[in-house]
Amino acid sequence: MMARTRLTKLPKNVEELAQWYMRYISPISLVAALLLDYFVLLRRVDLWTGNLLLLFYLSLAASCITILNLIETGRLKNPWLIKITPLIPVVAQFAFGGLFTAYFSLYSRSAAVELTWIFIAILAILLVGNERFVRFYMRFTFQVSMFFAVLFSFLIFFLPVVFKQIGPYMFVVSGIVSLLLITAFFHLLAYLVPERAKAARTNVARAIAIIFLTFNLFYFSGVIPPLPLALKEGGVYHRVVREGSDYRLSYEPLRWYEAYLRYNTVYHRAPGEPVYVFSAVFAPSGLSTTIFHEWQHYDEAADEWRTDETIPFEIVGGREGGYRGYSIKTEPSPGKWRLNVLTRYGHVIGRVSFSVVATSSAAVLAEKVE
Repeated sequence: MMARTRLTKLPKNVEELAQWYMRYISPISLVAALLLDYFVLLRRVDLWTGNLLLLFYLSLAASCITILNLIETGRLKNPWLIKITPLIPVVAQFAFGGLFTAYFSLYSRSAAVELTWIFIAILAILLVGNERFVRFYMRFTFQVSMFFAVLFSFLIFFLPVVFKQIGPYMFVVSGIVSLLLITAFFHLLAYLVPERAKAARTNVARAIAIIFLTFNLFYFSGVIPPLPLALKEGGVYHRVVREGSDYRLSYEPLRWYEAYLRYNTVYHRAPGEPVYVFSAVFAPSGLSTTIFHEWQHYDEAADEWRTDETIPFEIVGGREGGYRGYSIKTEPSPGKWRLNVLTRYGHVIGRVSFSVVATSSAAVLAEKVE
């Protein structure tokens, strides 16, 4: 009796199969894809396997949009295709879900969450909301505008990896290429399904313009993380010593959760003791650039952060754990401090925040090697 009950719950047709997938398989695959992307496939933006996967998702999404509109307008009448039509929006949802998962994994690695949280939150909403978007994938304007959004998000970091260049001009190039590609895709749809493209032309143009302007506003205000650069490691230390190819770091022991926040809450400074901030910044293979350690202290009287000094140094891409470096503050005053790791264009790659407290004796330290 139990076996019969289970069998009756299995899908009997294509419509039930689509619903069965959305209810049982999709939530599990979402979590599995997020973990797989974060720890295996998309550990770094220059892995060819990860970029091939993203290109596959983009191609699959474009194919689903094209085939679905051809079927809906009656231009594809193959009985087999018509029979599986209810599954096509599900496949599209799978492709977009894979892209949202990948982008969330890549963009959320930025350490300056207080600056980029808006963009990360939008990706998270799209990632979770994608499970409810199936019916929207039947709408022409939604299809094209969402495709433009994921295409632009991909080219923002893919083109810098290809050309081994970063900066605002590469972002502008990414935007122009995105507009050219979406225009070409729209013209293809206009040729294949002219009635749909003509009816939705104004709405599509408006949606793409809004997305394009939003991306530019986010980028030039620092809301979008400066991929392909990413802060892999960052913290404040009592001593940093280079030994061959390793760095020996002396620090105050952390509570278990503080290790994930990239800062010591309190730095207990003995008389004459300097403060070290160590960072490891990932850059793709073949990319060399200048980054900056910007030391800032909080002026309580003025209620604002003041820049104390900015220290530049060159980094070379390719190392899995990031290019390592450190800077020193010899006489930091007690109070709140932070060090911004910046690109040469002023975008924040990551941030290390801490408070300096003067003490009469040296703190008990632990050591680790990076």
